[in-house]
Amino acid sequence: MSESHLHATHPAIVKRLKRADGHLRKVIEMIEAGRSCLDIAQQLQAVESAIGQAKKTLIQDHLDHCLDEVVGPLPHKQREVVDAFKAIAKYL
Repeated sequence: MSESHLHATHPAIVKRLKRADGHLRKVIEMIEAGRSCLDIAQQLQAVESAIGQAKKTLIQDHLDHCLDEVVGPLPHKQREVVDAFKAIAKYL
């Protein structure tokens, strides 16, 4: 079994995912009610955006905390490489 990892960002991620869940339920209701494709697409965009942001926050948090724990203290040159990796990962 894996060890529990809780970070300061996790409550915000859960909140965002619960909001996405609400949007997704709304999309299902809209489809069942025969709402317009434009309205449905707008709601789907909101779901996709919320989930994407939650994923991005989770991954960035992991890089910022868990990677540093594993790598530990590094000489300046090697630290630059790790910091550059964390910075470029923000664009994924």
